[in-house]
Amino acid sequence: MERLEPGPSYPQGLAVRRANELESQEHYRAIELKIGLELHQQLDSSRKLFCHCAPVVREDEPDGRFIRRLRPTTSEMGQVDPAALFEFQKQKSFYYEYYDDTTCLVEADEEPPHDLNPEAIDICLTIAAILKSTPVHEIHAMRKIVIDGSNTAGFQRTAIVANGGSIQVGGKTVGIQMIGLEEDAARKIADDDEKNARIYRLDRLGIPLVEIATAPDISSPKEAQEVAQAIGLLLRSTGRVKRGLGTIRQDVNISIEGGRVVEIKGFQQLDLISRLVELEVQRQEGLTGIRDVLLQRGVTPNMFQQTPQDITVLLANSGSKLIRGALESGGVVLGVKLPGFAGLVGQELQPGRRLGTELSDYAKFWGGVGGIFHTDELPKYGITSSDVAKMRESLNADDMDAVVIVAASKRNCEDALHAVLDRARAALEGVISETRTPLPDASSKYARPRPGAQRMYPETDVRPVKVTVAHLKTIARNMPETLESKEERFVKEYSLSREMASQVTRSLNLDLFEKIVKVSSVAPKLVATTLENTMVRLQRDGVAVDSLDERHLLSVFQAVSEGKLTPEGIPTLLTGLASNPNREVEELLAATRTGTMSHDEAQSIIHRIVDDRRDFIREHGEDSISGLMGIAMKEIRGRLDGKAVKELLSAEVKQVLKE
Repeated sequence: MERLEPGPSYPQGLAVRRANELESQEHYRAIELKIGLELHQQLDSSRKLFCHCAPVVREDEPDGRFIRRLRPTTSEMGQVDPAALFEFQKQKSFYYEYYDDTTCLVEADEEPPHDLNPEAIDICLTIAAILKSTPVHEIHAMRKIVIDGSNTAGFQRTAIVANGGSIQVGGKTVGIQMIGLEEDAARKIADDDEKNARIYRLDRLGIPLVEIATAPDISSPKEAQEVAQAIGLLLRSTGRVKRGLGTIRQDVNISIEGGRVVEIKGFQQLDLISRLVELEVQRQEGLTGIRDVLLQRGVTPNMFQQTPQDITVLLANSGSKLIRGALESGGVVLGVKLPGFAGLVGQELQPGRRLGTELSDYAKFWGGVGGIFHTDELPKYGITSSDVAKMRESLNADDMDAVVIVAASKRNCEDALHAVLDRARAALEGVISETRTPLPDASSKYARPRPGAQRMYPETDVRPVKVTVAHLKTIARNMPETLESKEERFVKEYSLSREMASQVTRSLNLDLFEKIVKVSSVAPKLVATTLENTMVRLQRDGVAVDSLDERHLLSVFQAVSEGKLTPEGIPTLLTGLASNPNREVEELLAATRTGTMSHDEAQSIIHRIVDDRRDFIREHGEDSISGLMGIAMKEIRGRLDGKAVKELLSAEVKQVLKE
């Protein structure tokens, strides 16, 4: 057979990708991209941070609920936080669901908080030691004003535990600004738009969180993801953090040259951080380009000092269902002119999101309207060219201007269009400082203004905690094993390959792997292969492996330890358990015929296989054994070890050859 030499396409493709990476790095340096991360990770402690309730998130029906309204207060300096004022203007009511046995009066803000959880403090000090951060002499709780309903008190309690430090990622030193300890927020369950209310559950409120804030030393999307992953692995190496969806969240702070810091808050998909940063950079560069065009067109801030105009009569007979519906409900149509914005409102900033989308987000949040219409997208939606011409004439807009209209109640229209004018005026600055909410595709939308320094003030109900030298020495004596040393131990002690050891130590299955190896006599290599390879393969084949928990896996390997299940039968049994998670392993061993087979039963099957193929055996001699092994293993279905099957088969074949 002719030997095919590898073609040039792969090396060339690799070279192109490498060149693109270098070009991107050069571009990020040119725009002075700066990224800082704030990682929030739930701690695996026995109680909540300020009470003695169990830190568990539940899915069963709560025992009751109560309602609250939250209002902003002035700080000690007499100022109101802009983010708090923004939330208050929504005029929402908040319903809080509670459990009698795992939530208490502290979460309901009917009882003062208890002392800081000492266990959570120890975990934070351990993390600080790993990152070489300097602990504070006293830990003081602070109140951070939050009135979006996620905290019943109207503020979140937080404390600084350590400052400074660093982490090495890819040969680069990334600074750590601060390590904090704070309480997690209540869990949002649903919105009730009819009542302008939001429903929260108090099970998550008060679970301890460690917050790690990096310096803005990160300079590329790829690096941001690598740093987040490195800190995540470091946290897991302590063995004292919770695992699973919702237990870790990242806030990503991003800025480019000439812009301001934008915070994208509460991102949970760590593997998409790189994409999140890429899309935010794209958005910020787009806004910078729009700013430059506006300045070239001579647009100035005083051009936006307008009053929205009522143009209802112009669109009274509009073919737009949205406008017609608003008018039938007693609403009006108001419009404003955006000087110099023609062609810019429709400019794409992120996939599927344009400057018009940004303006619409502001209109929705500040005016409570369903959205806006703008002339970069018209005629459309039942609005004709004639309608557009009438609007332009009425608002005295020329070809360089854009027009934005809203249909709703008069008060909502006015609030919405004033918000649009404010955002359009801010476009002259390019990138403005704001907090954004991540979307599933890693793009983002406007959430609220960035909070100010006035949102923080001392918590007078919680006693400070002194961090003594003796305390720090105790922490130093009880430092956890690092992932690197754990990987080395797996190679030496368990004979795992370097690749498999690395995979296990960085896997969500790490704790389970160590527990199974500790309590069973199963070879560690088999445990690792099952957790990291077999489970993945079964999931790709459509098996519902998500229904399998720790109890199932421990039972399976216990059956292997006791000789009731062969390694070959593990995939079949796992498949059965995934379909019947409430059944016991003992039941399914019989139902799926995966339990180990007796020697006599196996010998009977092999004798029949050999007896039916005597002519084949005589023709091929002992070479026939390899051909018959597949047939035998298919019938035995992993219920007997392959080595034992081969021994029985060899004996039977040799007996035939002697005849």
